[in-house]
Amino acid sequence: MGVGRVRSGMDESAALAMLSAAVPGAGDDAAVVDGLVLTTDMLHERTDFPDGTTRYTAGWRAVGASLSDVAAMGGAAVAAVAAYAAPTFEETALSAFVDGASDVCESVDAAYVGGDLDDHEEFTVATTALGRTDDPVRRDGATPGDRVVVTGQLGRSAAGLAAFAAGDVERGNDLFRFPPRVGAGLVLGEHATAMMDSSDGLARSLHQLATASDCGVAVDGGAVPVHPAVDDYADGPDERREMARHVGEDFELVATVPADAVGAVRSASPTAVTVIGEVTEGSVTVDGEPLPDRGYEH
Repeated sequence: MGVGRVRSGMDESAALAMLSAAVPGAGDDAAVVDGLVLTTDMLHERTDFPDGTTRYTAGWRAVGASLSDVAAMGGAAVAAVAAYAAPTFEETALSAFVDGASDVCESVDAAYVGGDLDDHEEFTVATTALGRTDDPVRRDGATPGDRVVVTGQLGRSAAGLAAFAAGDVERGNDLFRFPPRVGAGLVLGEHATAMMDSSDGLARSLHQLATASDCGVAVDGGAVPVHPAVDDYADGPDERREMARHVGEDFELVATVPADAVGAVRSASPTAVTVIGEVTEGSVTVDGEPLPDRGYEH
């Protein structure tokens, strides 16, 4: 999502590969220890909050990102905390942030229970969410023949970025306050063989899932559900596809489900669940062509 930057050293993929080798159990959206789901995220003003992002939206989005990780493990959300760092502390801004964090927690029946404050040259938020599950869904269980499904619609954050860039900050803020899919994750958790969230974009998420499960994925491009706001900002079909597949930060769930369980998932989920393809023994493709492994770099 958002602002690109020049980097030195390892890219994100290399860093994650190193950490996965060094830390046992790393590689999923969250850690699960004795039935507790634990995850943490860090967001920065320069790369994650465009000009015009309100502190309410920042609180919602930052905490919501961690709640999405809980959802991706099939967990029930319990609580969240945030470390809030800024050059100065202003009562109105801090209060709005807490309101956003509290409201997104309330939307998934969790509690916002506090955090920490610190001085920092750039507004930065580090969030941690806690959940529960006795049967987590990881990324490595997909089997050829499973159906690939996604929740909601893709491209919401890309449209939000475009709205901010166009000066429509009210709409940008609205689009940035995504609903964490905890309820859908609980339903999918009963059936899914593999699952993760789409924070890095649909294409990269599919590549990550395929790598973890040692499989391929065949996607029907026409079946991918696209958020209607994308059509207000996309300049033609190529940009529309780019916004829906590669920009990322939509925080929808991407899962694989046995074919005979799709109906049960759709009927029980509080959020629309769409079949976009099938797990294969080949590579990751869309409409028979290679799907580029391109997405959001943190």
